[in-house]
Amino acid sequence: MNSAKALLKNLMSDESGQDLIEYGLIAALIALACVTLMSSVGKSIGNVFTNINNDL
Repeated sequence: MNSAKALLKNLMSDESGQDLIEYGLIAALIALACVTLMSSVGKSIGNVFTNINNDL
């Protein structure tokens, strides 16, 4: 019983995977920002080419 308590206590205090999770969250936020920006930039570029095509 004591070994189970000790194991549970060690698992609760272990922070070895915390950095990896934080880096994953940061990468996900950067990817979300890039997708959002690229969709708006893509629409703007499409409008520019449409205007050029209409002028020609």
